[in-house]
Amino acid sequence: MSDALRHLQERCGCTPDGSFGRQTANGIVAFYELSPERGAHLLGQVHHESGNFKYTRENLNYSVEAMMRVWPSRFPTEESAAPYARNPKALAEKVYSGRMGNVEGSGYASKFIGRGFLMLTGYDNHKAFASDMALPEILQDPSLLEKEYAIETALWFFSRNKLWEICDEGVNDDTIKTLTRKINGGYTGLSHRQKETKKIYQWLI
Repeated sequence: MSDALRHLQERCGCTPDGSFGRQTANGIVAFYELSPERGAHLLGQVHHESGNFKYTRENLNYSVEAMMRVWPSRFPTEESAAPYARNPKALAEKVYSGRMGNVEGSGYASKFIGRGFLMLTGYDNHKAFASDMALPEILQDPSLLEKEYAIETALWFFSRNKLWEICDEGVNDDTIKTLTRKINGGYTGLSHRQKETKKIYQWLI
């Protein structure tokens, strides 16, 4: 498990064993004063996005085959993908530059890759988070999102995008599907998100 989960457990008064379970879920929900519904949706989505709280930094160490599968329009051939294989910085600049506030030629694309339990990505998101949370140091050192503020990225995202109101509609397949679309942009891993959210909800009620 990542140091981020242990850090979060310590903050919430849980045993910092790096293992996510009933005790930790209840500790997080109590510490951040969330309802069972909000807590279940937040943690269910985070569970999936972070690989069970293991990953808080986007891994862009892709093979040629993986790039062609994930970004077929950008890498239609092996030749087009080859220069970026196993080159995370170059790949980030290729796929993220000119988007999400990442000005081309600024280096922002590789600096502001996905971080935190919900993989906050892009300069615009980092800037908004830093401003809303009064944490200007994030723009100088975005790696702070990988541990110290990993859960805050998720809490902030839910608040900024008005997802809590959806959580309040209850824990069911429809609400989980709606949230997944807003978080993921599609329905990747929907069945796993539904399973984990419902399991966590049972721990909290």
